[in-house]
Amino acid sequence: MEISFEINQGIAWIKLNRPEVYNAFNRSMALQMQAALDEAALDEAVRVVVITGNGKAFSAGQDLGEAVAPDGPGLERILSEHYNPIIKKISALAKPVIALVNGVAAGAGANIALACDIVLAHEQASFIQAFSKIGLIPDSGGTYLLPRLIGSQKALALMMTGDRVSAAEAERMNMIYKAVPAEDYDQVTNAFISNLASMPTKALALTKQAVQLSWFQSMDEQLETELKLQVEAGNTADFKEGVQAFLEKRKPNFTGK
Repeated sequence: MEISFEINQGIAWIKLNRPEVYNAFNRSMALQMQAALDEAALDEAVRVVVITGNGKAFSAGQDLGEAVAPDGPGLERILSEHYNPIIKKISALAKPVIALVNGVAAGAGANIALACDIVLAHEQASFIQAFSKIGLIPDSGGTYLLPRLIGSQKALALMMTGDRVSAAEAERMNMIYKAVPAEDYDQVTNAFISNLASMPTKALALTKQAVQLSWFQSMDEQLETELKLQVEAGNTADFKEGVQAFLEKRKPNFTGK
């Protein structure tokens, strides 16, 4: 299987699993990833979704052999049937989606990582908008996401040059949440994910929704969105548990509902 998928203690692990080609995407892998995202979205036991790579790389992006094969899907289908649905599913997923970037993330691989809600990267990981090196433009949401994360000028420079960005530099320019030292990587990332999995999942999903809407709305519209979503959050069992735990001076036991 090109995608390894398992659910453990409320965490859905989606692992890109073509390590022999640095987890480059082919059609089978892309469709399997879509199915894994769908399953994670529908399973009420899942509180957080993690995307990472097996082996040395997160993902080298598109398998170019497939892209140019005479009997291959071609660029139009690769985008419309492979990557665009992946990016849309990550965006729509009503749970936190975390990218653990364990190595190089290039091309579509980089932009799939950036489409996630939070990116944690191994200190030896790197991000490359590799498209210009082969005469293409960034896809998989790159032209949408990267300018919003780091500003249009830096985004254009990285897209046009295809320069490699280290994990530490990516953190400094606000491309990612955090670069994690090698010696602490497993401990820090597992603790971060486990903490999110124990939090009020519905409230986190509504927060994600509010932030996404803020990119398009006026302040007045955003205030109305906050009002609507806050009322929805206030009707959850986790809100009641959070208030009760505060009053009883104990740690809340959230269930994600």
